[in-house]
Amino acid sequence: MTAETGRVGWATAAILIGRLIFAAVFIMAVSFKLMDINATAGYIAAAGFPIAKILACLAALLELALVVCLLSGAYFSEAALVAAAYVLFLAFAFHGPSHWAASQAEFGFFVDHFTFIAGLLFAVVHGPGRVLAIQRGCISRP
Repeated sequence: MTAETGRVGWATAAILIGRLIFAAVFIMAVSFKLMDINATAGYIAAAGFPIAKILACLAALLELALVVCLLSGAYFSEAALVAAAYVLFLAFAFHGPSHWAASQAEFGFFVDHFTFIAGLLFAVVHGPGRVLAIQRGCISRP
């Protein structure tokens, strides 16, 4: 094994692990929504949004689509960009400055969203990698 081969192997592993982490976050989010869509709707309504149950269902659908794209690599960069915009919206809508006075922890939740967004933006630029990723109608393999 050469140094170059080792770097390629580590890069491939890092990309795949990153994709799994992104997908896992959205799998957990959609799971909680589907386990109790009414609780999610209540949380959305408490933030001041109308038609909360419809918004909860739409959020679950979006998150399911993101999981498929992030795991398969299909439309990966586009999905990562949509995910970054979605997470930015969530940061401000549910943990933004208006929430900080009530709980200092909300500021921490707010900031955490930006670390996730940073990773997603990096993924937008670098794509899903070449392994286990659907690219232009076919699955690429090593």
